[in-house]
Amino acid sequence: MKTKEYAELINNGGLDARFEVLYGKENPEKARARYVKAIKSFEDIYGKENDICLFSVPGRSEISGNHTDHNRGKVIAASVNLDIIAVAAKTDDNTIRLKSRGFDEDTVKLNEALEPCEAKKFRAESLIRGVCRGFSDKALKTGGFKAYTDSNVFKGSGLSSSAAFEDMVGTILNHFYNDGKIDYITIARISQFAENVFFGKPSGLMDQVACASGGFVGIDFNDNNAPKVRRVDFDLKKNGYELIIVNTGGNHANLNDDYASVPAEMKAVAAFFGKTHLRDVDRSEFEANMKKLREAMKKKGCGDRAVLRAYHFLEENDRVTRQLEALEKGDMDAFLNDVKNSGRSSFCWLQNIYTCKAPDDQGLSMALMMCEKLLSDKKAAWRVHGGGFAGTVQAFVPEDYSDEFIKKIDDVFGSGSAVKLFVRADGAVAL
Repeated sequence: MKTKEYAELINNGGLDARFEVLYGKENPEKARARYVKAIKSFEDIYGKENDICLFSVPGRSEISGNHTDHNRGKVIAASVNLDIIAVAAKTDDNTIRLKSRGFDEDTVKLNEALEPCEAKKFRAESLIRGVCRGFSDKALKTGGFKAYTDSNVFKGSGLSSSAAFEDMVGTILNHFYNDGKIDYITIARISQFAENVFFGKPSGLMDQVACASGGFVGIDFNDNNAPKVRRVDFDLKKNGYELIIVNTGGNHANLNDDYASVPAEMKAVAAFFGKTHLRDVDRSEFEANMKKLREAMKKKGCGDRAVLRAYHFLEENDRVTRQLEALEKGDMDAFLNDVKNSGRSSFCWLQNIYTCKAPDDQGLSMALMMCEKLLSDKKAAWRVHGGGFAGTVQAFVPEDYSDEFIKKIDDVFGSGSAVKLFVRADGAVAL
């Protein structure tokens, strides 16, 4: 379908039913306007004579399992209505041209060697190159396309803007060149490879799987080659709650060392017990060897923080199991209690609330303090959201108090800082 035809279809309400699934029942006009604007931007850059396809990949909210996936732990996550959308057209020039709103166009020629490049790390181009290399390594088809993307997954928010972008590139290649037959776990693993090897960020697999899957999911990464995904049929709104993300204004840029220290220290503890990942460490053995472990970590230059982070992992992994069971039973009290326990563990033991490089920057600490002040007398819960060190806080707020909560948070952090999220059933999709 040409750009003009697609825009007319959208303006006439032809995709409203699809938009309702992706973004909820409210304000279909907003979704229409956004997609039509993206089509117009595509036209301005790449012309009007293209047959186009539309794509959407959601951001994700980490519900529980803070910093466990990289040590083969368990997590709960949910795909949300904030997403990256793409207007894309297949080409026959074996070149990918991708223009994201607000950024320069990235160009990747697929007939050139796709190797990691130090000079290109931490740039969108490296993610595109890495996804294409991952497809090739798995004997999957790649090819040229041109695309315009628009994202409302704010960067540095803990909603996984980079994972959504990687999954988007993989989803376009899947649709254009592989008949849509590649499963979302494979796309997620290729996306993780791109982020780890080409982009230079040692993330686990949780972000990519959660963005690609849709809905609430429990993910067990014990077998990293075949993570077990457990979908949970749970509706927050039907239980009287809103999921609200508080954006403190901090950004994840230049924090790669902080993120890298977490899996590195956890794996150092695992190595003390002759294991590669903490998932394989016996808890009773861990507790029985605390003194020797402390001494060993100090010699390695990690110190007590590595031990504390390992303790967080062991506690968090058990907590995820309890929370999944609580959600499946509809036991909100038990679920919310462990959300708060997870938050305390992240603050005290994982220590990912602020970076030691900038101890004066305490936006997350302030947001957590505000949540406790506003919600402690209610059936509610709050915790750091995502990787931490900067970014966002997550709160589960009773629906009848959510507007007042948002107003009071915005009074401190600025208008629009607190955002209600809608958990959507669809993950990475071609519309």
